[in-house]
Amino acid sequence: MSEPSPVRTEAPSSGAIDYVEHALLAARDLIESTVIRHRRELAQDSWAGTALGKVPLAEVVDTLVGCAERTVGVVLSGDEEQTRAVCAALARPVGRGRRAVVVRLLCEEPVLSSAAVRALARTDPRCEVRICDGGRPALPEALLIDGEVAYLRRGPSEPGRGPGQASLVEDPATVRALEMMFAGAWGNAVTLADHPRLGGRLCPESVRRILECLRTGHTDEVAARAMQVSLRTYRRYVAEIMREMGAHSRFQAGVRAVEMGLLPGRR
Repeated sequence: MSEPSPVRTEAPSSGAIDYVEHALLAARDLIESTVIRHRRELAQDSWAGTALGKVPLAEVVDTLVGCAERTVGVVLSGDEEQTRAVCAALARPVGRGRRAVVVRLLCEEPVLSSAAVRALARTDPRCEVRICDGGRPALPEALLIDGEVAYLRRGPSEPGRGPGQASLVEDPATVRALEMMFAGAWGNAVTLADHPRLGGRLCPESVRRILECLRTGHTDEVAARAMQVSLRTYRRYVAEIMREMGAHSRFQAGVRAVEMGLLPGRR
């Protein structure tokens, strides 16, 4: 009686393994997305019936940022409570499927003094920071999530004065309008790298550029456009430089700039 032939088992091809792995990863991402949406719905249910301004800001921001899957747009006005809450939420570790979330921080100039914001811009590749120039943005403090939800807040909570006004907007048309307003303000804002003020003072490169504009006789309008700041902001910077140098005229500021080695002397 002959021996039965051994059954041959072939190892799965690398293509089959890749397909299975891809399917499992896609399933995991779908589960994670479903869980995130469920958490947001539970949070919103728990907030229902309560004045949203009474819900701790950190709780609302953490929940909404943690549920973002595509985009996070933030308007930071300089309110310390809001800045701390946003930075803390964004600094938390994120899952694999959410590392591609695009984060845009639209800040007013006082926010530049926040080390947390600058640290996020420096260390988190998802984050881009821009500074509103020449006034306040059209939006109040705002958090825009995935083009689906907007959290708006007017005024911080203060002891003895009650909670700030806050609202959660989910109406598609309203959210879309808010997104368009944010996009317009974002397009007119200055990138953090190009903004003249660093750490509360004019950065050396901006000082040099302004002094060069003064020496070459550029009008304030032309110089402001070249530096991508408003005319009012540019003139404020000029006054700041003159004050720092103890100069009483723009010509005197130019002379002292050459003497101090900030500008090369003309040959």
